[in-house]
Amino acid sequence: MLFSGVPYNLGLLLCLVLGSVRLGTSFPVQEEGKPGITFLEEVDRLRVGFNWRNLTCPLCKTLFAVLDIALLSDVNEERIAKAVGEACIRLHLAEEQVCRQITELFRDDFIRALQQSLLWPSEACALLVGQSCGHFDIYAPWNVTLPRVPKPPVTPPTPPQPGAPQSRVLFLTDIHWDQEYAVGSSADCKDPLCCRNSSGSHNWHRRQAGFWGSYSKCDLPLRTVDNLLENAARNGPWDWVYWTGDIPAHNIWSQTRKQQQSEITVITRLIRSHLGDVIVYPAIGNHESTPVNSFPPPFVHGNRSSSWLYDTMAKEWAPWLPKEALKTLRHGGFYTAQVQLGLRVISLNMNFCARENYWLLVNSTDPANQLQWLVQILQTSEDQGEKVHIIGHIPPGLCLSSWSWNYYHIINRYESTITGQFFGHTHLDEFQMFYDETTMTRALGVAFIAPSATTYVNLNPGYRVYLVDGNYKSSSRYVLDHETYILNLTKANHQPGGVSYFTPDPNPKWTLLYRASDAYGLSSLFPSDWDGLVRAFLQDDRVFQRFWFLHHKGHVSETCKDTCKTTTICFLRSGRYDQMEQCSALEGLRGNKYFRKILC
Repeated sequence: MLFSGVPYNLGLLLCLVLGSVRLGTSFPVQEEGKPGITFLEEVDRLRVGFNWRNLTCPLCKTLFAVLDIALLSDVNEERIAKAVGEACIRLHLAEEQVCRQITELFRDDFIRALQQSLLWPSEACALLVGQSCGHFDIYAPWNVTLPRVPKPPVTPPTPPQPGAPQSRVLFLTDIHWDQEYAVGSSADCKDPLCCRNSSGSHNWHRRQAGFWGSYSKCDLPLRTVDNLLENAARNGPWDWVYWTGDIPAHNIWSQTRKQQQSEITVITRLIRSHLGDVIVYPAIGNHESTPVNSFPPPFVHGNRSSSWLYDTMAKEWAPWLPKEALKTLRHGGFYTAQVQLGLRVISLNMNFCARENYWLLVNSTDPANQLQWLVQILQTSEDQGEKVHIIGHIPPGLCLSSWSWNYYHIINRYESTITGQFFGHTHLDEFQMFYDETTMTRALGVAFIAPSATTYVNLNPGYRVYLVDGNYKSSSRYVLDHETYILNLTKANHQPGGVSYFTPDPNPKWTLLYRASDAYGLSSLFPSDWDGLVRAFLQDDRVFQRFWFLHHKGHVSETCKDTCKTTTICFLRSGRYDQMEQCSALEGLRGNKYFRKILC
């Protein structure tokens, strides 16, 4: 079967490219010229329900060349999209419903981005298959401009005086509310998201979706989100709240703009109803848009822009944010606001650093001028003696290499001003270190990565509390300690005395899983303390295994040894993407191949 003289299965290429917008996964791009795991190997290991093994380098280049020619005419878009859907089904890349819906959802925006990009077949295939197939330089190096103002002398942080005020900050991330969560449905299915009526019924070899959530590739019912917020309200009072996005579920093949807008509205108002007048500072996740990860820079106007999303957020978040913050939120999804006198928060749109955002194929150089804007805000804060907290969804160590390098450079320059970095996205409880660029030995920053509210995948629901040096004149505004609270699903879905495992507790108990200072024996939580903890992981496996248990919110299905441990420690030390390629320089981490499984 042919279309426009092109063999039918050439449509497979677009589906493969769409696959770079991964269902429930995310991982950093491989740096040019360095050996590593290819796109196909990583996707295969992530086991998200797609089979990519039929793509070879010659076939990839041929397909992309034909696609480039075909896309010169808008007439071919419909034919290409139809061929992609059929190829996806016939090659068993996913279930038929998923293939058809995701092709329809992604086709217009993706094809438009591809038409505007400068991507050559060799570059696209280097991305998909590996560097042996071509030269991938679409994300060439670029630099932000720093002001010609000398960096102030660095004074290492010191613990506050006994009895000094502290701020209690609630941190929420990765809620992933699934409107179609169905108790009793199968928690084991072929789709990327289960525990829904479409997942089928449970049986003796397929687990059943529990009342409060499930240890599987399932997201949360609204009742669990409501219960989490009810518990968090009782655990207050809070001085303020950080909330770093990912509201919708992982059913990315069937989402609509109207649905995304509705879910933002529902969850925002639910938070406000439980927490009252406390100010919430949100950040945008990669799942807020549909298609997922689709965040065109501000130069894209009209229906393909993100204005439908940013306007909804601005409307719902207006009670929390000042007018100037709402203005930049509508422009590019980022903003700054004064939290208290002497403390400022900067909320970044980390989707402008994400490889999964295919709009960056058009231009990836500081999208929306966000990093240059960040520098300006930081310089003003330095001049005024303000401390700054940065919040965002995707951790900077998982960003595109050039974006990550520039962000790392900015953190180095303003290390005396930036006293907290807070992210989510991975669903796990972890952190990433920042070191001085001169020696790469002095720890100067830490990006805290808080665990998710959702169970996706195989996790207890959870939320984080940060204890921050408080509101007084000489406050450092550093994180002094943090706590993680969880809902143990094993207990919540089976109350004592219940008739069966699935007799839920009507009033489940959220419990303190751990307090960082107690769990790790730390007297303070400054960057040097976290660096010392990472070194302790290398020297004492018992300390690392304790971290591994907490890393998964108290629900671990497998141990972490050898390469797993190597990769995990590498991630913790890598606030800059390319540092993950340099782990062989660390004692005890020699000669390994690094692969990091990340959820989103």
